Amino acid sequence: MEGQLPLAVCAIVGLFAAARILLEPDTLRKLPYLNVVGFAVAGSIALLIPHPLAILAASAYFVGSTLESNAIASTIAGGKKPGD
Repeated sequence: MEGQLPLAVCAIVGLFAAARILLEPDTLRKLPYLNVVGFAVAGSIALLIPHPLAILAASAYFVGSTLESNAIASTIAGGKKPGD
């Protein structure tokens, strides 16, 4: 059971962030929780699969989900203005 505690913490944090995404009416305020879900999934991948390549997979998932969240936030914010 003691080896399962970090995985349980990742699952609880991911579920809490997913619930906040579903309950938050403001789209911009959902994005940090979306990033937290990505972090929880990446952590769960690294903890569930006991292989060195799992660290690479978790890192790739985390970087990809962070870039996705940033792209969504930039698009919602209006992107780069012509005068900037």
